[in-house]
Amino acid sequence: MKQLIKKLTEAYGPSGNEEQVRQIIQAEIAGLADEVRTDALGNLIAVKKPAGGATPATKASPLRASARRVMLAAHMDEIGLIVTHIDDKGFLRFSTIGGINPLTQLGGRVRFASGRIGVIGIEKLEPNEYPKLEKMYIDVGAKDKAEAETLVSVGDAAGFWRDCVWQGNRVVAKAMDDRIACAVLVQTLKELTAMPNEVYFVFTVQEEVGLRGAITSAYGLEPDVAIAVDVTLTGDTPEAHTMAVSLGQGPAIKVKDSGMLAHPGVKQLLIDAARSLGIPYQLEVLTRGTTDAMAMQVSRSGVPAGVISIPTRYVHSPSEMVDANDVQNAVKLLRKVLESPVVLS
Repeated sequence: MKQLIKKLTEAYGPSGNEEQVRQIIQAEIAGLADEVRTDALGNLIAVKKPAGGATPATKASPLRASARRVMLAAHMDEIGLIVTHIDDKGFLRFSTIGGINPLTQLGGRVRFASGRIGVIGIEKLEPNEYPKLEKMYIDVGAKDKAEAETLVSVGDAAGFWRDCVWQGNRVVAKAMDDRIACAVLVQTLKELTAMPNEVYFVFTVQEEVGLRGAITSAYGLEPDVAIAVDVTLTGDTPEAHTMAVSLGQGPAIKVKDSGMLAHPGVKQLLIDAARSLGIPYQLEVLTRGTTDAMAMQVSRSGVPAGVISIPTRYVHSPSEMVDANDVQNAVKLLRKVLESPVVLS
């Protein structure tokens, strides 16, 4: 998976600009699914039919132990910046796409869709003044406004620019949120054997700005069960927020976040699968943030939904860190769930 993770994390793809990521995924899954399509909003949907041609019912009871329509979601977009103004000297003022911490910006590099690189600088601060995004700017190397306007325009989006680095089992890159989950879905699709479920691998758009891709795709697919794969915070760094999730201790199975309570049956399904495989897992209670599962859970008349989370340090920064063992075990867990009858207790 190394090359897959590297390609996905290094790709440009702020919310609303997921084309490059979608192209990479399409190339990776070519020939693996029974159907691949892109919907009106830009979600990439790969359909894997059940073994033997069984057809899931359109409306299945939560306890129905036959073919199920299972929706998996991982979002392709990343947080980023958007140009709001170009001053006379050619410096760019910007706003945010998704949640951005000012402390992670100074001296950082960003990349535009054209490939142009910019450096983030800041105006002079007063003593003890906290850096604010309003005082920051992007320097694209232009000598004045006229030159800058030949390189970028108001409304252009930029993403962080960092290479993907492996240090033993630890992997550091920008956009682990949520390209690492895209890698998990792609690898799962590659490794799947015969299964009793009809599975929709959905690579969603615009999660960072309001779960928009999951809202529309879940409505259209009307799944029986939904599982999001996303990142989660950890509590294993110095003086971190107290949280019972650590790198290298296994994928986290969500119990609750600030947007949803995981369906008890889906949560137990994931726990039972991890136990049957003998792989480590953690239980996640996240006090800040949510995932595509929130949107899927409340689609139409409601969908039993849960989440497999990849523990990640430094989320929403240019250098997010995961453990490769957690990623591989997430693939094993997802395969186990999909290759068995999905029965919710």
